[in-house]
Amino acid sequence: MRELSGPLRLLVYGWLAAVAGVHLYFGGFGFPEPIGMRGFHLLAFVPVCFLLWPALKTSRMDRPTLLDWAWAVASGLPHAWVMWNWDVVSDRMEYVDPFGPFYMLLGITTIVTLLEATRRAVEPGLACMIIASLLYMLLGPWLPGVLNTRVFTWSEIVESAWLVPTAGGVYGPLTGIVATTIAVFILFGSFLQASGTGRLFTNLGAAAAGRFSGGPAKVAVVTSGLFGTMSGSSVSNVITTGAMTIPLMIRIGYAPAVAAGIEAAASVGGALMPPVMGAAAFVMAEITNIPYSEIVVAAAIGGVLYYFAILAAVHFEAKKLGLRPMTREEVPPWREVLADAHLLIPIGVLVWLMGARWSGNYAAFWACMAMVAVAFLRRRSRMGPRQILAALINAGLTMAPLAVTIAGAGIVVSCLTATGMVVAFGGIIKGLAGGSLPLLLILLAATVLVLGMGIPTTPSYIIAAAIGVPQLIEMGIPMLAAHLFIFYFAVLADATPPVAAAAFAASAIAKSGPTISSLHATRFGIAGFTIGFAFIYDPAIMFQGSAWTIFAATATQVAALTLITSAWAGFLLRPLGWPLRLLVGAAGLFGAFGHVVPDDARLGVVIIMLGLAFTGQWMTRLRTAPG
Repeated sequence: MRELSGPLRLLVYGWLAAVAGVHLYFGGFGFPEPIGMRGFHLLAFVPVCFLLWPALKTSRMDRPTLLDWAWAVASGLPHAWVMWNWDVVSDRMEYVDPFGPFYMLLGITTIVTLLEATRRAVEPGLACMIIASLLYMLLGPWLPGVLNTRVFTWSEIVESAWLVPTAGGVYGPLTGIVATTIAVFILFGSFLQASGTGRLFTNLGAAAAGRFSGGPAKVAVVTSGLFGTMSGSSVSNVITTGAMTIPLMIRIGYAPAVAAGIEAAASVGGALMPPVMGAAAFVMAEITNIPYSEIVVAAAIGGVLYYFAILAAVHFEAKKLGLRPMTREEVPPWREVLADAHLLIPIGVLVWLMGARWSGNYAAFWACMAMVAVAFLRRRSRMGPRQILAALINAGLTMAPLAVTIAGAGIVVSCLTATGMVVAFGGIIKGLAGGSLPLLLILLAATVLVLGMGIPTTPSYIIAAAIGVPQLIEMGIPMLAAHLFIFYFAVLADATPPVAAAAFAASAIAKSGPTISSLHATRFGIAGFTIGFAFIYDPAIMFQGSAWTIFAATATQVAALTLITSAWAGFLLRPLGWPLRLLVGAAGLFGAFGHVVPDDARLGVVIIMLGLAFTGQWMTRLRTAPG
């Protein structure tokens, strides 16, 4: 991203602060008509992408060129027209009313500028996927078999991508949820950071975990989990927390690639942790019509299990390597943590309002107001005009690439829907699965992980959900469980090879190989794979069922994940020999994936195996102890 200076910096950052403030105001006092709001949202953020993100690595990094300004102006004109003429767009009969040359000009301009903004500010892979979707509409009639489509005219292709807001496209429901709910939550996260809540999370992680073996790694896990609830981006989470934790991990003895893997696995999990999950969770609420509060509750146990498994893996790794805790000087005293404890009140306000079934944008608005008020209770956290302005600017900088990401994903979804590719691709997967639910789940998980190689979590989830969820529902899987399954693998794609954005960012800090770092990230994030399948086979972890079934399902996962992480590290209370290591790992995998066996039997197997392994190692340690 460019580093602007002087009047240009004031202009661009002032614009970002202003439009972010408008989004905040709408969150508390009501939004304008949906199409007009979506037009305003894209007008606010798409042109900025051309001013802040250069076209090439060799482009000027201190100011935009005349060509960048031309791109910015061109990208804003169609959205300004839609914002001003929202009633015309709302009253159109899609594919029936004429789509004349003026509409074609605006539509093509929107698509081309959005592609370029996506390439610059998000991922070239997502831009390629958008192009491929449009080409499929054009070339589909000449493709064989299930890939064959009807003939689409040029005007139908452009209209589908641009001006079909009921089914998708640039102004579809996905852009709507970002322009309203997600935007206000991003503002809340920005206010959290401006108030010093990040300092609270860092100190809390260090005070809680720093005194234990391999302390910096555990601090990374705890801090990244807390940061992830407000950052909304695994990469920004890595950059924020990894700059501190990765060098500390390397200093006490972790290999650079291992340190990068731990940070990446911990950072991607932030999107899985309530109360503020990633943008994809809000999209899930919009797609399913399930209240966000219910999604948060259903995901709570899974999020905790994910971080439990990382902490267990980090602990066994540290014990095996004999790594020391953080020094007394490096661990902040609890009084330092408690000095910022008042900053948790706005998070409590958010949770309370969401639990009371208030809309997400309204809850986030009042949480922002509560943060400004509560921060005034202590001098160290007080937010003056400068801090509030910085929070608005940072929120705008986060919203800009997200706006083009979601608009691009809307084009893909619209193309897949218009061509019937959602049904066709779903049919291919269904045919390969041959009626087997386990095989269908494996194929869908692989599909999501492949999609995640080139595009961010949210569009990856959106596209995969459109393809896979209907197949799972047809197999009798409840809607929420099906969406959470897809969601988990979309999140994990940021940490799994061969292309893993979070792991690559962590490897840049650790100065390690990106591929080996992503392999270690997969190892430490193994719980995401087991929990993803548990949503399908163990619905009790979504708080469904009796208290005993919820406890049993959770305990089974805890014991299974302990066995799996212990076997992978080769350490429990002491090093594991290969025969015991294989046995422990097999028992863990059975507990996590042996769903053909009754739940009580699986729980009994993993508890007995864990007890036997623990007792055997404890007795061996007593026999070999000096004296």
